Amino acid sequence: MLTDTATVQTVLDVCGVFVFALSGALVAVRAGLDLLGLLVLAWVAGLGGGIVRDLFLGITPPVAVSDWRLLAAAVLAALLVFLLHGTWQRAADDAVGGRRRLVSRAVRLLDAAGLALFAVSGALVALANDAGPLAATLIGGITAVGGGLLRDLLAGRVPEVLQRELYALPALAGAALVVLLDRLGVLSTVTVWAAVLLVFAIRVLAVALDLNAPRALRSRDR
Repeated sequence: MLTDTATVQTVLDVCGVFVFALSGALVAVRAGLDLLGLLVLAWVAGLGGGIVRDLFLGITPPVAVSDWRLLAAAVLAALLVFLLHGTWQRAADDAVGGRRRLVSRAVRLLDAAGLALFAVSGALVALANDAGPLAATLIGGITAVGGGLLRDLLAGRVPEVLQRELYALPALAGAALVVLLDRLGVLSTVTVWAAVLLVFAIRVLAVALDLNAPRALRSRDR
């Protein structure tokens, strides 16, 4: 059981970087990129949100490029995908629905995990740096969606946050929950991980039920 804020923060960051880097590496494999491209997308997906967060908070150099543990997590995720993607492809080819559908599901599940971890982590870092409630909530949301946004742009895709099922809203809700727990004085290891699980569950449920934010009506929709 984790007992101190610093340890909780480190675990959230390392886990978030690892799962988001896995999603970036899988997107790179699907796009047919080489090892360098795979490493770049894994690095951007895993560390991009944290870099944006630290720049907003005036933390220089950003922890994402100064903490070797975060860099190691991103590189390890990229190398795992590079070395094991052949086995993954064979399993996906044998699965019902084929390779593309299985990879897409894996990316979305990893996205959901990274989203939850970074939403909570971003809010915690913002609060630790004396950000106000609104700023901490927004920074938590930005931290959560930043890596995936940059990953998709580099891969030439419309970012998930702009088109898919509820994406940014669960992140903002999780960050807001962390801020509320802090204001109530009940922020602890248990409540932090409960917030992570809540964001993950909302995102997975949104994917499963195809829940989307409202969209503007177009002429053919009427």
